[in-house]
Parts: sequence; structure tokens; C-alpha cells
Amino acid sequence: MQPIHAPSINRFLADKGMRIAANPCVSPDMCLDWPALAVRVRADSVAHHSLSAFSIASADIALVEDLASGDHAWIARTRVGADLSGLLADGVAVPLGYAFPATWDNLLRLKNLVQEHDPESTIFPRTSAALERSSLGIGARFTTLHWPAVEWAMAHLDLPVNANQNSIPRELVYDVDAMVQGTLDRVPFPFIGTSVPEGHQGQSVEGMSHGALLSKLKTGFHRRRIAWGFNADHQPIGGKFDAREDQLVRGCVLATSITFDLSPELAATPALDATAAKAWCAREVGAERMARLAAGVAAAGESIAADELARLVAQVYPAARKMVVRDQKYAAERARRFTTAVGRDYLRELSIDELPGLTTPATLATMLVLCADLGLRIHYVAPAFGFQKNFPFDDDVELERRIGAAWRVCQRLDVAIGFHSGSGKSARDYQICGRITGGRLEIKTSGRYTYEMGVALAASSDARDQALWRDWWAFTRDLAVTSAFASDATERDFARRFISHALKRDGRPAEPFADAATCRAAIDALTPSPEHMFWFEYNFLFVLAADGRADKAALGDHGLAGYTQRARFYAISDQARLKYAQGVARYIAFLAEHTGLAPVAACRAATAKLDAYPSYAALLADIAPV
Repeated sequence: MQPIHAPSINRFLADKGMRIAANPCVSPDMCLDWPALAVRVRADSVAHHSLSAFSIASADIALVEDLASGDHAWIARTRVGADLSGLLADGVAVPLGYAFPATWDNLLRLKNLVQEHDPESTIFPRTSAALERSSLGIGARFTTLHWPAVEWAMAHLDLPVNANQNSIPRELVYDVDAMVQGTLDRVPFPFIGTSVPEGHQGQSVEGMSHGALLSKLKTGFHRRRIAWGFNADHQPIGGKFDAREDQLVRGCVLATSITFDLSPELAATPALDATAAKAWCAREVGAERMARLAAGVAAAGESIAADELARLVAQVYPAARKMVVRDQKYAAERARRFTTAVGRDYLRELSIDELPGLTTPATLATMLVLCADLGLRIHYVAPAFGFQKNFPFDDDVELERRIGAAWRVCQRLDVAIGFHSGSGKSARDYQICGRITGGRLEIKTSGRYTYEMGVALAASSDARDQALWRDWWAFTRDLAVTSAFASDATERDFARRFISHALKRDGRPAEPFADAATCRAAIDALTPSPEHMFWFEYNFLFVLAADGRADKAALGDHGLAGYTQRARFYAISDQARLKYAQGVARYIAFLAEHTGLAPVAACRAATAKLDAYPSYAALLADIAPV
């Protein structure tokens, strides 16, 4: 039986036998078959998530779930004798109230009811004074299994963070109809010598938004009343994304911070020499605005020559104009959907690490002054500091110089610094970032949480966990060997660098590149480890690889073979889930301690507590307040 008003994605999933329990957050809805679930709700043969309970003006509401299918529903029981039949859509009567399917549309309706009743509620992602100044950006490049650990860390550190963060549409499916129709665009990955369909994690942006919220209700985290955010990272501006920006806007309606990525339009904008740039600026920007920009840069304590200013503005102004239009659309969609100021509010991050080279203070000042002159309040800015993903910065003095120069500009302009590619830095690196900015920063991390899953699986004694780990490591080995002998120089060089690093780490000869057989034999002599660089760099591609094949044509498969592969991660043991949660929460505490976002004593107490849990259930039970 199909759900009422079933969208195409739900029919697609049902036809392939894919249910939320094994493949969550693909559909925007967290109920795929409402008629079947309604029967179970009326018979009270569902799991009641008692910690999820909350109130709105007319009702007490709680979440129930059919554990076999993963379908969810809201149970609303009247508080004041109100008629609840039309509270949300598609309701059915139950004793003392009504049940409603956990659909995307019902979630958005519920947001208004919650925030009208309690503007300080933290059930939904939101902005806050704390998140406007500082945060950790907790991304994940493969599943949703990290959420309980993030909730635990926020709870025990009393720390607001962006608990849901992903690049859209690169990592999340921005349009489930395009996915069903097989028309998703492809994202180039030069280091593997191919492109992969957008949304290579398998989740939709709406599904990820929906699932993140339900996770916090199930664990009772919302009772802590700690604000948490959702960052729609790397929202592409201009270029080929003009044609689909309206869908990007609709899908990200629950995001509480938007990261604007100007690189698509920058790539489509030709660089001009000084004479041509001055003429272009006189025509398109105007003398008055150019004068305001020069004065604003000077007020920020920087100087920029007239020719350099003209060249920079001519390069970025087309993208900046489109950014303003996109921002207006984000605001308009929230005004259309939501009734409260807190429900409509969001923060803005400007990513300029896509501009050529390291970001100079003058460029940073120019970009921020330009945004302000265009009416955009920027809360975070991400300059290019020369960070490499998963590598420490190896020169403390130079790091201090670069961050200090950027912070002098940002402090004058009242903007926090976003550190992209933030995973894998040293404690000293994070201390420098936190000390210089006074904690006005966001460290964005993502790849680390995939690594922690590898650590957990490798350490698990469960046979299925071990099989998954061995297959995962072998997948990355096979990709590495294939790429190490590719005709494309970029692909080949990256693969050989990754392989050599792993071999050197084990004290073995690091140049086994006479032929593919020799290379494979050298790698096979290693004991599989999540510390191997080739595993670390290629691991995210495994989750949606059709049948787990290390075949470029199999990567990012949004069909049954890809999602069957993804389901293997959701079938891991509770032993692995506990180890994974401990690893994720421990790393968040490490970041919070060394950036200064939480007290050292609290971070160390939390880390010590993590090691004492005898079971995953015990960790989950310690998220809600007593």
C-alpha cells in the first residue's frame, strides 16, 4: 500500500524494497507507507520514543516508530480540549488525540507551531548569540550514524555547534526527483580520474534535515535546550547552478547557516587587465561604490592600489551580485514557510578560499566591505590559509602570521573566521586558531568522522563488522592500485603519494611501481589499517559504490545496488556503534578543548566518561538530562 500523496521518491524506494530502517534520510519524508503505519499506530504496535515528548499551545506531542520499517509518526494529544484533526496533514484519530505521518510538509508545519509556542525551543536547528560567534562544523561524508555521538558531546560540553553540515549538492542529493529520473549532475574528482554523481552520500538534503532533528528528539537532547545549527555548506553561486538555484533554496529551508561558494561564477568570469577592469567597474559598479569600497578597505586597516582593486572587483562583482539574489531567495522562502523571526533567521558565511592563492588581508577586507555595501551581513568568512585536509600545518610561526593578519581585518569588521579543511590538524594548530581569534571561529570537520568508523570497525570483534572493514579496506586498495597506473598524471601522482605514505608508515619500501602486480603485493603485505592514507582518501566513495565494487562506473550509484551497499553500515553491531560514538565524541571534545570553545576540565571529564560506558545503550541513555 502506498502512502497518501506519495511523492515519486517514496514510490521509487518502495518499488526497490528500500525502507528507512536500513536506508534513512533518502526521502525527505520519514514515513514512506502511512496507511500501513496508521494501522500499527491504532493497534499500538509501535515503539514510543518517550524522551521525544514536547508541547505546543494545543497539544502534547511525541514521536512513535515502526522499528521494522523505520516509518515515524507524530502523536498529538489535546491539552485544552482543542480539535486536533487539522493540526497537521493526513491525521487519523487515536485515543485522546490524533496521529500524523512524519512527512516533510508536516515537519515544516510543526516548526511554526513549536516556535510560535516557545521561541527559545531547540527542537529545530536555530541561530543563537553563541552560534553567531563560534561553532564547530560537524560534517560527515558517508552516513548519519554520527548524530548520537554529536548529541552526547554537545550535552556533556554544554556546547552549541553546527551539528548537521554538508556540501550541497556535492554530497547530498539536492533534488530527489532528479535522482529518480537519473539526471543528477556529476562532480569531478581529479584525484580519482573521474566524476561521480552529485549526492554521493545517498541522503537528500531534506532527508538529512529531517533525520537530524528526529535523532535529537529520540535521545532527548532537545531537553537540554542547547542550540544547534544546520550549515548548508558550499552553496554554489552562478555558473551552471543558475538554472537550479530555486530547488537548492527550497531544499535548504531548514538550514540556519548558509556558506556561499562563489567559485562557479568566478570560473565563468574572465580576468581583466587593469585598464579593462577600470572601465568595467566604471560601467557596472559605479564610481561612488568604488570609492566606498576603497574607503572601507582603508577603515579596515588595509590598503589596496586602485588597479588591484579594480581587477579584484571586476573578477568578483558578477558573483557577488548573484549571491545577493540567492540570499534574497533564501530569505523569501523562509518568509513564505515560517511565521516567526527565529524560524526565518539564518547566518551567512562567505567562502573565499576558492580565489587564487592565499587570501591577502587586502582581498579579505575588500570582499567583506563589498558584501556590506551590497547589504549582506556576513557572520563568518573562510579565507585560504593553505590548510590541507587531514594534515597538520607544519609551521607555527607562519600559521600565526597568516591567521593574525586575517583576524585584524575580521575583528575590525565584526566577522568570525571559518576554517575550512579543518580535520586532522594538531592540538597546537587548533590552539593558535582559538587564541588569536579569541574563540570567534568555526572549525569545519568532516573526513575525521569517516575515519572514526574505520577505527571502530577494525577494532570490533563482531564477524559482520570485520567483513565490512575488510571489504572497505580492499575497496580503497583496489582503487589506489588502479589509479597508480592511470594515464592521467594527476590521478596517478595522487595514488602513488597515498600508497607511498602508507608503506613508509610501516617502514617498507615506498616505490613499488614497477607494475600493478608488484604494487598490489606490496600493499597486501600491510595489515589493514585506517591509518593508511589511501584508505583515508578514498574511503568515502565506498558507501554508495554499487555492490561495493572498486570500479569507477560503480561509484555514487543511486540505484538498488548502491543503496544495498549503504545499508551495510546501518547493520553494524552495537559494539561498533559504541566504539564509533566514543571516537566521534572524543574528537569533538579534543577540538573544543584546544580551540577554547569549552573549558579544559569539562572536555577532559567528558573524555574520561566516554571510556566508562559498558554499552551503546548506556551512552544513549546519558544524552537527555536527568
